[in-house]
Amino acid sequence: MKKVLVFLFLVAVIVAGAVEWGYAAFKAPGPAAKSGSETVVMIKSGVGLKGVAQALSDAGVIQHPEVFQVAVRALHKTAALKAGEYAIPSKASMQDIMNLLVEGKSIVHKVTVAEGLTSQMAYDLVKNDETLKGPAGAVPREGSLLPETYLFERGQTRQGLIAKMQKAQKELIDELWAKRAPNLPIKTKEEAIVLASIVEKETGIASERPHIASVFMNRLRIGMKLESDPTIIYGITKGYPIGRRLLASEVHGETPYNTYVITGLPPHPICNPGKDAIAAVLNPADTKDLYFVADGTGGHVFADNIDDQTKNVIKWRRIHLKGEK
Repeated sequence: MKKVLVFLFLVAVIVAGAVEWGYAAFKAPGPAAKSGSETVVMIKSGVGLKGVAQALSDAGVIQHPEVFQVAVRALHKTAALKAGEYAIPSKASMQDIMNLLVEGKSIVHKVTVAEGLTSQMAYDLVKNDETLKGPAGAVPREGSLLPETYLFERGQTRQGLIAKMQKAQKELIDELWAKRAPNLPIKTKEEAIVLASIVEKETGIASERPHIASVFMNRLRIGMKLESDPTIIYGITKGYPIGRRLLASEVHGETPYNTYVITGLPPHPICNPGKDAIAAVLNPADTKDLYFVADGTGGHVFADNIDDQTKNVIKWRRIHLKGEK
């Protein structure tokens, strides 16, 4: 009997020692990253606790996968571990790693669609992003995407991300349309996006957009052609930079988009306008201006009559020619 008690005591001591060692190992600093300050580990969905521990071990971020499994079970965190792509800090403890997986703080990737990109340009960004998966589908309708920085985790589908961009634009135009100024010469949300796409391409200065929008609104009210250079370029290159000045033949060239030739709006947007451009069109500045010309500094000067416009054009050309010397 005495021998049995001694044996049980020794077993208890060994178990207690193992538990104490395991607890210490679970909280102790882990291996250093092989390069840099972190190690990227992909935890696949549905692999179970053993699969998670094995993936961490294979990546070299833990040394004792069995200890990790026992501790996670003891802490009742097995079901809370989340799949994803994780950046494990160098020398992170197994406890730190468990907490990271429980919180689901996986790596976030991003695609930035800048204001003024065409749908083809935005589509190419999504199609060529290697962290996205699946086919991109058809090129979305021109002007149907909201320019923005979109965050996503590895595994996001290309079609899903494009759908997110389209939903964001629809929600924005619905919100701003309800708050639009009265008596605008545009009658539909689609027309608002078309005009906003022209405003977007005319200026990169957000504060100018309501003024630019007012010029086009004033022209639409009196049936005057919009005469916007970006609409000419879209008809030639579908929105890609032309890389030179427009030729006289191009200014007068007949395309469905050339607002020097057609009266009113083009048949569809010439790019994907941003929030500021859409807001400017739906709540333009209150002016009588019908003309504007670049001032040589990135902005524009405005006029409500052709004589002042002519003076502004002559002044700008002098500045421009002086700058070329």
